Amino acid sequence: MSTTLDPTANPSLTVFSENVAARVKRLKEEPGKDIWLFGGGLLFRYLLAEGLVDTVEPAIAPVLLGEGTRFLPEPAVRARLEQTSHRVFATSGIVLLEYNDRRTVSPSR
Repeated sequence: MSTTLDPTANPSLTVFSENVAARVKRLKEEPGKDIWLFGGGLLFRYLLAEGLVDTVEPAIAPVLLGEGTRFLPEPAVRARLEQTSHRVFATSGIVLLEYNDRRTVSPSR
């Protein structure tokens, strides 16, 4: 989902800016790879509220910030998550966590 990317300039990507929930639902029904959202707290909040988020993979970086973009902007639904894995990258100190949204977990995951 983008309001700035040109779909014709990015033929390997599926780019759209309208009817987001319906488009994501259709994409999830098609065969292929996972849909990955990078950044975009407002879009994440919207897709989570629509029940379209299966997995959440936050990374914790060893940098302290005094400000920045919120992971999940308010107002947001409360989602119960279940941790499925974690990975520590020793060189960088980054910790990658993986959670399933318990409301949308499919039997194939």
